Amino acid sequence: MAATTRGRPRSFDRGTALAAATRLFWERGYHATSLSDLTTAMGIRSASLYKAFGDKPSLFREAVDFYSATPHAAFVRRALDESPTARTAFDRILHDAAKIYPDPAHPPGCLIITAATNITEQDAEVESYLRDIRNANLQEFHNRLEVAKETGELPSDSDSGALANFFAVVIQGMSQRARDGATAADLVHVADLAMKAF
Repeated sequence: MAATTRGRPRSFDRGTALAAATRLFWERGYHATSLSDLTTAMGIRSASLYKAFGDKPSLFREAVDFYSATPHAAFVRRALDESPTARTAFDRILHDAAKIYPDPAHPPGCLIITAATNITEQDAEVESYLRDIRNANLQEFHNRLEVAKETGELPSDSDSGALANFFAVVIQGMSQRARDGATAADLVHVADLAMKAF
């Protein structure tokens, strides 16, 4: 006699549910997205959410991982990895951001930049988690610019820390401007001007 499987099989597609949760966090931010909103968007009951994903912070972390692997976020890593020079890397990052952030096919801006706005004290861990990701990205910028100094692409006395901060501020600002209704054309102009600082 064949062994029976204990419990009922999951009645939803986990990937589809995670994509729905990611989109909701992206649209509304962490704090403004309730568990009720999540279960409705994901098409599951709260018990299924807890069983499959754990609590809301755990689901959010998984949503961030899911988002980070999409073209909407991975363009920064690709540009840093694939571009032959720092100049071409940052030019590509800024111009990709100009096109991706306002794309109407998905929520505007960047989830990692905007999801922890208006955070409450009890959710400070989520704010810290996203800040750590952004700071790690800033360090990647700094590292790439340090290499540019070592190879002579940038003058040896260049302030790579300040330049990394500058590009991070521009990219974060582009995300917010996209949420405020800026078009791709608007943001391309910003990218063009920002590259003059290189």
